[in-house]
Amino acid sequence: MPRYEFTEGSSSKFWEITLSGKSFTTRWGRIGTEGQEKTQSFASPAEAKKEHDKLVREKEKKGYELVGEGGGEAGGDDGESAEPASNPELEAAILKDPDNVDAYLVYSDWLQHQGDPRGELIALHHAVSQASGKEASNLKRKATAHIQKHQALLLGELAEAVEEEELTVEWFLGFIRSARVARKDYDSTRDIGETARELLAHPSARFIRGLTLGIADFDGENTYDDVIEQLTEAGGSKTIQDLFIGDFQYPDEMEISWSHLNDVSPLLKRLPALRTLRLRGASLELGNVNLPELREFTVETGGLPLSAVKSIVTAKWPKLERLEIWFGSENYGAEGGVKDIQPLLDGKGLPNLKRLGLRNSEFTDELCKVLPTAKVLPQLETLDLSMGILSDEGASLLAGHTAAFAHLQQLDLTENTLTPQGQKQVAKMGAFVRAGNQREYEEDYRYAAVGE
Repeated sequence: MPRYEFTEGSSSKFWEITLSGKSFTTRWGRIGTEGQEKTQSFASPAEAKKEHDKLVREKEKKGYELVGEGGGEAGGDDGESAEPASNPELEAAILKDPDNVDAYLVYSDWLQHQGDPRGELIALHHAVSQASGKEASNLKRKATAHIQKHQALLLGELAEAVEEEELTVEWFLGFIRSARVARKDYDSTRDIGETARELLAHPSARFIRGLTLGIADFDGENTYDDVIEQLTEAGGSKTIQDLFIGDFQYPDEMEISWSHLNDVSPLLKRLPALRTLRLRGASLELGNVNLPELREFTVETGGLPLSAVKSIVTAKWPKLERLEIWFGSENYGAEGGVKDIQPLLDGKGLPNLKRLGLRNSEFTDELCKVLPTAKVLPQLETLDLSMGILSDEGASLLAGHTAAFAHLQQLDLTENTLTPQGQKQVAKMGAFVRAGNQREYEEDYRYAAVGE
């Protein structure tokens, strides 16, 4: 039991506290006496831990100092050890082939023999995948109850974030497969960088594949600097394949221009297994991009700086199949034009690119002049020029080179500024053209769909 003491003037007091599952026990009194003891119970381990931490902080503020060895949580609801069993050899087999169910089941048997509740959770999750209907529903409830019962081991301090709905996790055969971390509302004080860091360090996330980061700060402008720094300092992850930074609804929750990605390059260097990368926000810096396993890259912004444009067109991602760029408005920091993306139009370093999106641009008409002869065009299956300022002039250029685009499965021209006449022009190109949902055309005032 951790012991705190306070000695000042005539005061000579002690205070001790032990946390165990859904309850904690405190003992207090004058130093040299047995003192008094009290046990308090709560609805969940997370609630007990929250109140425990609050009381410790209060005592420290009053001047109490820790004099005994720190204790902490005694274990799960049934007194189990908070230290999970681990078998590096069996874990290596899963890491080698993360979709091999048999490798998980072998680990499940070993863990159950060690008395580790994760073993049973693996078995329950596997049973759910093999069942259907009412049986599957019952098994899901049983798995959820098992996690709740043993959350001291399976989630630890992350349980509080889950309970407060600021950490959402998806389980796969006893381990966290993907997770989303975000502040829930304006009253939240959670440090999502710290929570994300704790997540990646937790044994339950040793095989994590996907990470999504929502709003980091509602107070003023939202920035991801601290999150990027914490995850980078933690060493990133060798297993994460899918990363989404900036998962928020705009403009309802926040405008894109109010959320700043800033320099994400240090983190990208720590994520060698990335296959999909999605970034939403302003002030993006990418540095030298080298993502050999990446298949999909999306950047959604109201103003893409020239430095980021250059990073994209010089990136090393030989397996990339889908590239989507929102360029944005000059009024919100967008820079560059057709000449700056020429390496991309030439298909340099993009042998596997099949889907290209050059969206939310204020140089859509200029693109229409060069796209018919772009070297990258013949290899594409879809081309997305939506959300820009495509005019009837640009539509005429596209329609005049129908043969160059005829191989496409889809040419998306929606949310531009075409008049009904311009829409009719591109509709004649073929059924592969989408040209509905146009914005109002104004000769002297055309703008990208998303700026602020």
